[in-house]
Amino acid sequence: MVSLHTACGATASDLAQTQYLLRFESLFHAGRGMAFPCDAQGHVDLDGMTDRARDSYLYARAVIGREYAFPQVLSLAH
Repeated sequence: MVSLHTACGATASDLAQTQYLLRFESLFHAGRGMAFPCDAQGHVDLDGMTDRARDSYLYARAVIGREYAFPQVLSLAH
């Protein structure tokens, strides 16, 4: 099961339509990280994000290798 960081900005209806998440795992806190709805290739919809989610996503990308591991695309298909 994938739990989303509150900064992802995804609502329940967003997640119902989402088939993939782009997950940034913390390098220092096992099991912690941030996840954002994406497509199968890991592309996120920056224009569809809230300001807070966009800021969090851009931050996570900027600190890859220092605070977060390289992101992984996770399938939510059952």
